[in-house]
Amino acid sequence: MIKKHKKIGFVLLYIPLVIVVLVIALFWNELRTLRSLKKVDDYGMFQMTYYGDYGFDDFLKTGATNDADIESFVTKRLLKGLSIDLNVTGAGCTAFITNNELGDIIYGRNFDFTYSPSLQVFTDPDNGYSSVSTVNLSFAGYDENYLPNGMSFKSFLTLAAPYLPFDGMNEKGVAIALLAVPKADALKDPNKITLNTTTTIRLVLDKAASVDEAIQLLKNYNIYFSGGINCHYFIADATGKSVIIEYYNGELVVVESNEEYQIASNFIAYNGLNIGEGFTEFERYNAIEKEIVSNNNMLSNKQIITLLAKVGVWDEDVDKLQWSVLYNLTTGDIQWFAHRKTDNIITASINMKHD
Repeated sequence: MIKKHKKIGFVLLYIPLVIVVLVIALFWNELRTLRSLKKVDDYGMFQMTYYGDYGFDDFLKTGATNDADIESFVTKRLLKGLSIDLNVTGAGCTAFITNNELGDIIYGRNFDFTYSPSLQVFTDPDNGYSSVSTVNLSFAGYDENYLPNGMSFKSFLTLAAPYLPFDGMNEKGVAIALLAVPKADALKDPNKITLNTTTTIRLVLDKAASVDEAIQLLKNYNIYFSGGINCHYFIADATGKSVIIEYYNGELVVVESNEEYQIASNFIAYNGLNIGEGFTEFERYNAIEKEIVSNNNMLSNKQIITLLAKVGVWDEDVDKLQWSVLYNLTTGDIQWFAHRKTDNIITASINMKHD
C-alpha cells in the first residue's frame, strides 16, 4: 500500500509539469510574441515582434467577403479559439513622400481619429518580406480603459495584429497607408479572392518589392472596405516612385504625381475630381505642399516631424491626431510619436534589402 501511494503521489506530482510543458509547446511562439510586447508611450503606444507563422498564405487561398470571415480565420488560426470583434473606425489622415537633407526617401503619415491606442508590430514571414506596420488597436477592441498589459490575458488579442495594419514599410522600401475617402466603388470579380481594408495592406507589405508590383498585386484581388469606411491607399517605394490607388466606377485607378513629391489626404484625387469629406482635407494638403515647395522639395526629418504635428486634425478643440510616423524608405529607419508628443520620438529600424 505504501508503494502504491508513492506511485500515485509521483504521478500527481508530475501531471502539472506535463501540463505546463504541453502548454509551452502549444503556445511557444505566442508566448515569445507576447513577451516582446512593450509599452513605449503612456498615450497607449506599444511595440511587439511577431514570432511564428501567422498563416497569411493560407488566408490568401480563401480571403474574406466580410469582417465575420476575418474574425473567424483569426480566431481559429492565431487566437486559439478566443473570439475577436473588429471595431471599424474611419480616419482623417494625411500622408506624403519627399526627400530629406541626405537625399533619403521619406514617407510621412498622420492618423487622425478618436482615441486609438496603437501597436508597431514587426513581422518576418517565411514566404514574404519582413516589415514593420502600425496597428490601430481599437480595431481589435482595445480602448483607453482596456489596454494590453505584458504577458497578461489582456494582451492576447494583440496576436491578431498582422491582419490589422493601417500603415507600414517592408524590407524592400515599400510603404503603404490607408486614408478614408467619401466613396469607393470596387468591381467584384467572381474569379478573384476578396480581401478587406487591412489585409490589402498586409498583402502589399508581405509580397510587393516595388510600387509596380503592389499595383499588380492589388489588381489580382477584389476588395471590400470594413464597416463601410471607404478608403484609398498611398503607396511609395525606395526609388521615390509613389501612387495613390483608388477604386472608382468599378475600376482600380492609379493617381501619379508630376512632382518630385506626392501628397494624399481624404479626398478622391483621380482625374482631378478632388471629392472631399469636408473635414480640412484640402487645408492639410495645401499646408504640406506649401512647406515642401518652399523648401525646394526637401525637408529634414525634424521639419517633417514638426509638419506632421502641425497638420494633425483638431475638431472642436479635440485633438484627433493619434499617431505620426516617418518611414525612411532608403535606410529602414522609423520615427514614431503619439498625439503631437514630439518630445518622445520612438525610434526603430528594419534591415533593408534593396536590389
